Amino acid sequence: MGEKLLSIESVTKTFGGLKAINDVSFSVGSGDIVGLIGPNGAGKTTLFNTISGYYRPSTGRILFGNRDISRDPVYQLAATGIGRTFQIVKPFAGLTVLENVAVASFLKYPKKKDALENAEKVLAFTGLLNRKDTPAQGLTLAGKKRLEISKALALEPKLLLLDEVVAGLNPSEADQTIDLILKIRDKGVTILIVEHIMRVIMNISDNVVVINYGTKIAEGPPKEVVNDPTVIKAYLGEQSQ
Repeated sequence: MGEKLLSIESVTKTFGGLKAINDVSFSVGSGDIVGLIGPNGAGKTTLFNTISGYYRPSTGRILFGNRDISRDPVYQLAATGIGRTFQIVKPFAGLTVLENVAVASFLKYPKKKDALENAEKVLAFTGLLNRKDTPAQGLTLAGKKRLEISKALALEPKLLLLDEVVAGLNPSEADQTIDLILKIRDKGVTILIVEHIMRVIMNISDNVVVINYGTKIAEGPPKEVVNDPTVIKAYLGEQSQ
């Protein structure tokens, strides 16, 4: 693990009487890919929302580098260097692919010309440049997920949170997305990824964190985690209901 970029320290998030996240702690090293897994309803997206500023922790704190970001608003976190994708892709339907990415580029590039240039550079990297003038709504699911990644990359993040960017893709599309994720990491971007497809997590993660019912139940290298009896029980228990 590289130097700690993200530290989750005893984070709990409650909604009324429900503890969606319960005293979760882990860290993400700079330059690493960390997988966040768990059964449906485990609290993965709630944790993502808390890290990226959509929710504030009820207790505990979140550090980005050495700075406490637990109370920072979303736009400030984006400017600080945290980008994210969303599980349900919702591009700006009335805009082209290029315009969608340019919207995000304006955060770092206030002049329209510069924002468009940065958007084109990002689309060339993600393989969507040939679709730049296509209405975003006209893309396939794989294209929309790649656009979602492109919008997040336009923020020039140090940390990228990927929420199920492979789910719903065919094997070929999934492999292409895995290749893109590794290319992003090779550019020096640290990645925290939520994914249900274990092949993806096994192939790309340096470390894996498992949560179930909002509580961390395991953490470690992928091969160790998938053989952990507690993890196996959490997944098989879900399937047998």
